[in-house]
Amino acid sequence: MLSETNAGVNFFQPVVAPVFAAPLGPHLLAEGRFNFDGFFIQNNRTGPYHGQLFKSTQILQFDYIVNSRLTIVAGQSLTPFNTYNERLSQLWQQNFQDAPLISAVGTRDTGTSFGMQARGNAAGNEHVQLNYVGWFSKRQDRFSLNGTRAIGDRLEVFFPNKRIEIGTSFTRRLQDTRYNSVGVHFYWLPLSSPFQVRAEYAHDPHSQGYWIENSYRLSQWRGPDSLIGRVEPLFRLQQTFRNSPSSTDGLPGVDTTLADFGLDYHFPHDIRFNSSYSRKFAANGNGNIWGLSLNYRFLFPAWPGRK
Repeated sequence: MLSETNAGVNFFQPVVAPVFAAPLGPHLLAEGRFNFDGFFIQNNRTGPYHGQLFKSTQILQFDYIVNSRLTIVAGQSLTPFNTYNERLSQLWQQNFQDAPLISAVGTRDTGTSFGMQARGNAAGNEHVQLNYVGWFSKRQDRFSLNGTRAIGDRLEVFFPNKRIEIGTSFTRRLQDTRYNSVGVHFYWLPLSSPFQVRAEYAHDPHSQGYWIENSYRLSQWRGPDSLIGRVEPLFRLQQTFRNSPSSTDGLPGVDTTLADFGLDYHFPHDIRFNSSYSRKFAANGNGNIWGLSLNYRFLFPAWPGRK
């Protein structure tokens, strides 16, 4: 459940996101993720709420694990451009309720691709790992499945001892107007500290931008299950820059800076409360954004396993 006030406009958004993962033998895995959400906004800031309900298929794919170096993926998948879309867009992974401003770069139009992927670990040892994803997507807009004709890749270098990852992404859109998108990401999640850093940069023909996010769960004070150890302060800085006018790339129409401050609380049993305040600075007007959300994640076996 998300409740937000953006420049004085109030809305709330209940979301249910069921996920399944079904192993079909030692090499094959079926995966699915679906969204059922509503969007309700207040009339004239003071009147009654009205809105709509939506449903979407985000993942419906088969993973065939050929060996430790190669996995073949077929079906509808989250577009693997940069990392936010694949790794952090899930409700239970988001530190902030709102996606970064540049999240539409490289993932248009729906954030999903319908086609095939080849992904895995190309080479590595205990000091460094090289991971890759190569993919293509066909145009698809039937049967609640969505894809845009495109190709792309992502390369990542991971240093296990330092818990640092650096990667690059490329997408070539082949549908309607053709263009390239490029991206870079950086992760640092040190083993000896709950401090975490994530950052991305993305560039489109008409715009570019970046975000950098820091978090520090206070788990080192009396342990992660203590009253204060469940608190996690957050900060994210975002900037987007308009290279040329465009109304279809999903980014702000003018140069925009957004400073996000968050405070999450991790209750027992996978319940998390998120709160945030954002200050927007833009040529077309500054504004405040307040957000609250409550997430509950639960898991259960769909059928008994073999002993």
